[in-house]
Amino acid sequence: MFLTKKSLPRRTLLRGAGASLALPLLDAMIPSRTAQAATVASDTSLRRLGYVYMPMGCDDTRWMLPGETLDELSPILQPLAPVRDNVCVISGLELRNAYPGTHATSNAAFLSAATAKRTESTDYYLGTTADQIAAQQLGLRTQLPSLEMAMDLLSIVGQCDNGYACVYQNNLSWSSPTTPLPAEAHPRLVFETLFGEGGTTKERQEQLARRKSLLDSVAADLAQLNRQLGTGDRNKIQDYLDSAREVERRIEQAERQTKESPLPDLDRPEGVPADYGDHAKLMFDLQVLALQGDVTRVITFQLARETSNRTYPQIGVSEPHHPLTHHGNNPEKIAKVAKINQYHVSLFSYFLKRLKETREAGGSLLDHSLYLYGSGMGNPNVHDHQNLPIIVAGGAAGKMRGGRHIQLDKPGPLANLHLTLLNKVGVNVDAFADSTGHVHGLFDI
Repeated sequence: MFLTKKSLPRRTLLRGAGASLALPLLDAMIPSRTAQAATVASDTSLRRLGYVYMPMGCDDTRWMLPGETLDELSPILQPLAPVRDNVCVISGLELRNAYPGTHATSNAAFLSAATAKRTESTDYYLGTTADQIAAQQLGLRTQLPSLEMAMDLLSIVGQCDNGYACVYQNNLSWSSPTTPLPAEAHPRLVFETLFGEGGTTKERQEQLARRKSLLDSVAADLAQLNRQLGTGDRNKIQDYLDSAREVERRIEQAERQTKESPLPDLDRPEGVPADYGDHAKLMFDLQVLALQGDVTRVITFQLARETSNRTYPQIGVSEPHHPLTHHGNNPEKIAKVAKINQYHVSLFSYFLKRLKETREAGGSLLDHSLYLYGSGMGNPNVHDHQNLPIIVAGGAAGKMRGGRHIQLDKPGPLANLHLTLLNKVGVNVDAFADSTGHVHGLFDI
């Protein structure tokens, strides 16, 4: 398709009854042979930053890689095989400010690298998290500055862990030292946050009643837009809408199953898939849609809450996660912890494959994103914060040299990685928390 200097605006929305749908990046949004084309390409090269939190550390013996490459993956990291060229594993990072070593401080320090004030009341104090520093700049051009997601929606208040308020375990993201940002675990509410027009619960219910589907409601706008686009762009939009329709179908199916089930799962919000893996994949697919539509460029996702007693019968682990991590060097318990660790990594690998398969102008979603996966705890049996399990995933636009295991010469603060990633996506800060510099060798200069 030949494009003139009059291009389709990047923030073009399709509007319907109680809904608006952002579009993926299209060729028609990038004018050919103009300076603006270079500007748009640069703007989308690396402007997405995400974080996935794995609770309660890991079995280091089954996580640690044998060499400097990912040619031979350790047992826990085996699921990364299909995307090994797009990931780096980093060993030697620590969170000194997470001590005295609790579940609360592990979660709280992961994105803040700050010391949590010890309190059981509402006078909690932490620090602004890395994702929110990114959102202050990257979020200026999107519908949502950031998106906070979780798998558990627990209304726990008061003391949760050794004198620390539950707010430290419940929230990964803090927009200021005194302002935690709650995460959403219900797929329907995330879907409506991304594509609905908001309002009260009653108003959202009325919107749902007025429309059979988000996609049906924008059909008129879509038909008009398609007449302006070339075949390639029409195919991109169709793929995007097909993905959105499939996500919506799965949400509706989960809601029907919840109503029909006589045994509600107390570890999950009402109206989500009964199977943990189905729920997690649905939440990851919602992230794909959010990034593809440029609804937000900053996302945090808590795979499970610290001290979670969730069981994983789908992988043969019927005992609760948290008690297993206090294994006392029992080989059977350690092996089960490793199975949970591997399962969580497999879900992250699923997400990375989805990003890699989702094409957009100039490459794929993974090419234009950076994601940090890891935990604020190292060895859960002793609650230490050394040699944290950390994975960085990204694509060619950031010139990340994947397929490698980066082993630091000496222990370094996790804040160094946060600083490196912030700078890489164009958020120019000189320091972050207790950072002492950058993590060298992660990106080609």
